[in-house]
Amino acid sequence: MDVPVVRSRVDAARVRSVLDAARVLSLDSGMAPRRPSPAGASRRPVLHAVLGALAAAVAPPTVARPGATRGPAVQIGLPPDAVAPTLRAVAAQVATLLARLPDAERMPRTIERGTLVRVAREDWTSGFFPGLLWLLHEATGEPAWRDAARRFTRTLEPLRHFRDHHDTGFMLGCSYGNALRLAEAPGDRAVLVDGARALATRFDPRVGLIRSWDHGRWAYPVIIDNLMNLELLTWASRESGDPGLLGIAVRHADGTLAHHCRPDGGSFHLVDFDPASGAVRARGTVQGAADRSTWARGQAWGLYGFTAMYRETRHARYLQQAERMARFVIDHPRLPVDRVPFWDYDAPGVPLAPRDASAAAITASALLELASLTADAALAARARALAAAQLATLSSPAYFAAPGENGGFVLRHSVGALPHGAEIDVPLVYADYYFVEAMLRLGRGVRRG
Repeated sequence: MDVPVVRSRVDAARVRSVLDAARVLSLDSGMAPRRPSPAGASRRPVLHAVLGALAAAVAPPTVARPGATRGPAVQIGLPPDAVAPTLRAVAAQVATLLARLPDAERMPRTIERGTLVRVAREDWTSGFFPGLLWLLHEATGEPAWRDAARRFTRTLEPLRHFRDHHDTGFMLGCSYGNALRLAEAPGDRAVLVDGARALATRFDPRVGLIRSWDHGRWAYPVIIDNLMNLELLTWASRESGDPGLLGIAVRHADGTLAHHCRPDGGSFHLVDFDPASGAVRARGTVQGAADRSTWARGQAWGLYGFTAMYRETRHARYLQQAERMARFVIDHPRLPVDRVPFWDYDAPGVPLAPRDASAAAITASALLELASLTADAALAARARALAAAQLATLSSPAYFAAPGENGGFVLRHSVGALPHGAEIDVPLVYADYYFVEAMLRLGRGVRRG
C-alpha cells in the first residue's frame, strides 16, 4: 500500500499529554501476566481513564453496547484527522510487545492463558509482526521501527523456498513485500520471486486452484483465505516477466469465484476437489459455525482478495464479486450496531456470541480499498462509512487495549478457530496488522495500482 506519513489536525497538545501520561503510568505496570498488587490495582482505573481521554481527544463516536445486534443507523465513524494520534497510541503499545521479545527468531501470535505465544517462521502468521513493524515505520517515519522490521523480516528469508502450505503470500508479502515498498534492500526482490515460484508448485492445472493444505480428511482442500496469496504471484509475474505466475493467480481467483461464492454474496470457507478430475467433492467449513454458514473472517478474506485481484488485473468480474461480498456485509441483518461482526454471520447464541475484531479490521481495510476502486458512488460511500464505523469501534476502549495491557497487542476480542476451542476472545497479531493498514488507508483515501 502506497501511503504517506500521516499528519494530524486534532488538538496535538492534548493528545501528546494523554500519550505521555499513558507511557508514564505503564512504566511499572509490567508485561508479564500476574495477579495485580494493590498498587497495580489502583493504577488500573487510571490507565483506563487515560485511554478514555485519548479516545475523547481523537474519536467522537458513541459505540453501542457490545451485545447489541443491528438496529437503527448509528452515526459513528473515525475521522481521518484521528488517524495519526491513534497510530501513535498503537506504536506505544507495540513498543511494549517488542521489548518483551528476547530475539527475532520466533514471532508473537497471541496471548494464551496469560502467556505470550510465539511461533516459528513456518507458521502461517509469521509475516504479520514484521509487517506490523514496517507499517509503524510508514506511519511514524521513525528509523527504529524500520530497523526492528528489518531484523524480524530477515528471520523469514528461508521461506523463499517454502512449499508446505499456501500461506507464502501472508508470510513473505507482509514482511518482504512491505520491506520492498518502504526500504528496499539488496535481495528483497529475489526472495519474493522465489517465494512466488515455490507457491506456484502447489497449483495443479487439473483442478485449477492452489492446494491449501496437505493434511486432513480432504482430497484437495482449497480455502477462501488462499485468495490473499495471489498478489504475490501477480507482482512476481511483473517482476520476473513470467506470465505463468499471473495465469495461476487468475485461474485460482476464477475457481474461487465459481466454487466458494454464493449468489447472495456470502461464501463457503472450504471446497474439497477431486485431484484427478477437478470436480467438487464437498463444500464446508473448518473454522465457521456450519458448512453452509458464512464465517466472518473468511468473508473478509474473500472481500479483500477479490478487491486486490481487481486492482492487479482490472478484470471486472473480480470487482463485481467484491461488491457483492461488500453488500452482504453492509446489509447483513445480524451485523451489530457497533459494526464488529460476530465470529460467524450465522453464529448461534447471538447476541452473546463472541465478536471477531480481526474480521472487522480486515473488512475495514478491504472496504476502504474497494471504495477507491468501484464506480458505484453509493456503494463507495456506504463502504467508507462502514469501515470508518468499524475503525471507530476498534479504536474505542471496548476493543483497543489500555496501555501496557493485553500482552502488548493492540486489539482485544478476536477469534481464531472457535469450533476447535482455539484462540477465542484473545488478541491476534493479524488483527493488529490489518487495523494499522486500515488506519493508514483511512488517512490517505487509498488508491493503489
